[in-house]
Amino acid sequence: MTNRPRHRFLRVLLPLLVLALGIAALALLVALRRRPAVRPPVIPVPIVETVPVRYSPERVLVRAEGTVETRTRTTLVAEVGGKILEVSPRFEDGEFVQEGELLLRIDPVDWRAAVESARANLARAELALAQEEAAAAQARRDWERFGEGDPDPLVVHEPQLARARAEVEAARAAVARAERDLARTEIRAPYDGRVLARNVDVGQVVMPGTALGSLYATDAVLVPLPVPDVELAYLEVPLSPGDPAGPAVTLRARFGGDERSWKGRIVRTGGQVDPKSRMVRLVARVDRPFAPGRPPLVPGMFVRAEIPGKLLPRAVSLPRVALRTGDTVLVVDDESRVRIRKVHVLRRDRDTVLVGGGLEDGQRVVVTPLEIVTDGMRVEVADATGEHDR
Repeated sequence: MTNRPRHRFLRVLLPLLVLALGIAALALLVALRRRPAVRPPVIPVPIVETVPVRYSPERVLVRAEGTVETRTRTTLVAEVGGKILEVSPRFEDGEFVQEGELLLRIDPVDWRAAVESARANLARAELALAQEEAAAAQARRDWERFGEGDPDPLVVHEPQLARARAEVEAARAAVARAERDLARTEIRAPYDGRVLARNVDVGQVVMPGTALGSLYATDAVLVPLPVPDVELAYLEVPLSPGDPAGPAVTLRARFGGDERSWKGRIVRTGGQVDPKSRMVRLVARVDRPFAPGRPPLVPGMFVRAEIPGKLLPRAVSLPRVALRTGDTVLVVDDESRVRIRKVHVLRRDRDTVLVGGGLEDGQRVVVTPLEIVTDGMRVEVADATGEHDR
């Protein structure tokens, strides 16, 4: 009986003893742990890229974009009716044709008959005129022999002679018209060009006014280039009658998977300024767009244009990313600290900015975007290999 109370006491006491020892050990570990040293926060120094400042004469470069257009485009229309007997194999979309080349022939039988009929009428009219001239001469001689005073015009056949001459002229005009209609049965290329479309084929009967096809001239193409009206201050372009042709222009586009370029010239400006966008349209002309040995400049192509403008005597060309709010830039001094400088901007475009003052030769301008900048902030400057100065 005496062992049972003792066993109960041990079952209660042992867990409490283990718990107490655990708490004591935990307290000892907490008391003996080493506290980490407190270090000041490390602010990383930004790494930036810079470009050097070098003043020099700078040529303004105006950029624009446009779509190539045809200079001359013609829709061929039938001027006489009839059945189509022949179509040239070169009268197809994309084929090149030469001036005067036969493209299509309409049945000429009826028109040849019309020519012969007109010539027969002319012969009859000329015979009638000859007879009337003989009769008038005889009447004049008779009057001079037997008459007195001025003869009556009818007596000497003056009205009859005038009518006969008019009928001859009308007959000649009818012959010319019939010959012209006969010539119109042959449709020929009006100039060296390229076929855009053919709308008819052999055996089809056409009427006057039927559209047969279309082509455009290949001697030159035009490229309208809209630019802001403020850019005219930097360009010498024809604005008034008699002004010389404008500057040369370089056109670029991707064709056949490669970057291609063509040379042209600004030949005129558009007739008005767009009232909404304030854009002026410059028109560039490129001669011989299909010349052998170079890629073709095809109507419908989208091109980028670079137009050289006026020469600024002293300026610095910087990447557009270098310019910050308020026409300021970031300059890195000899101690690798950023200094904010206000600059005089002469011109800005999509990629570059021309600065005319506010910087000194040899200074380094930051071209890396930085969100937070303070004057005097320390930076590390990366060199051309990607390394940076410590």
